[in-house]
Amino acid sequence: MSSSSAAASVPGATPADALRRNRIISSKLYFDVPGSKAPVVYSTAYDIAFLGIEKMHPFDSSKWGRICRFLTKEGHLEKTRVVEPLEASKEDLLVVHTEAYLNSLRSSFRVAAIVEVPPLTLMPNWLVQQRLLYPFRKQVGGSILSAKLALERGWAINVGGGFHHCSAEEGGGFCAYADISLSIQFAFVRLDISRVMIIDLDAHQGNGHEKDFANDEEGFTFWTCTMLEFIHLIMLLSDILIRKSS
Repeated sequence: MSSSSAAASVPGATPADALRRNRIISSKLYFDVPGSKAPVVYSTAYDIAFLGIEKMHPFDSSKWGRICRFLTKEGHLEKTRVVEPLEASKEDLLVVHTEAYLNSLRSSFRVAAIVEVPPLTLMPNWLVQQRLLYPFRKQVGGSILSAKLALERGWAINVGGGFHHCSAEEGGGFCAYADISLSIQFAFVRLDISRVMIIDLDAHQGNGHEKDFANDEEGFTFWTCTMLEFIHLIMLLSDILIRKSS
């Protein structure tokens, strides 16, 4: 189907809208998951091991595997029931991201700034792509698939993803791809969804998806909730002040 014919199928759609829709429809990230599988998405490729350089960032880049191993060890999850996602391709990423932004990730300097690990600047970009950006792209695929599973099963979890600091044109805060915005755009087209609520429990503002949907006109409902983290922080500070005054 051409962009012009796709645009005609959706009233008021622009050629850019049609191209995005075509990319979503032709994507392989949505696939049928057998009923024997749990709605838990994870891949061993999620974990990031980069010659030890990843340890220079406070973010635990191997937490995803540790979570799954813990759940398996405690008997809450069978390893054979975990769903393996596909890697998000360039065409998938272009549903939200600009060509210019994706091209900027070919610069190790740019990626180093996004993940806040300066030594990455000195690494060849092919290695950065393999050891860092590939795991991120797998997690993006997991987030997108999880939305489909959630609608089918009533709930779903992607053990990775949640890159809420990344928007269509800018990454940051260890977030190189906007998996939340991508998941929503895929759901709008493939799952016939028109309203979404984002409940963000991180202490930091989800400025990436907030920027992407700031001017949304499709009845998008947005809610960021960080109150639990701040209440916990206030309780800790109050306890410290009480101890000092006593």
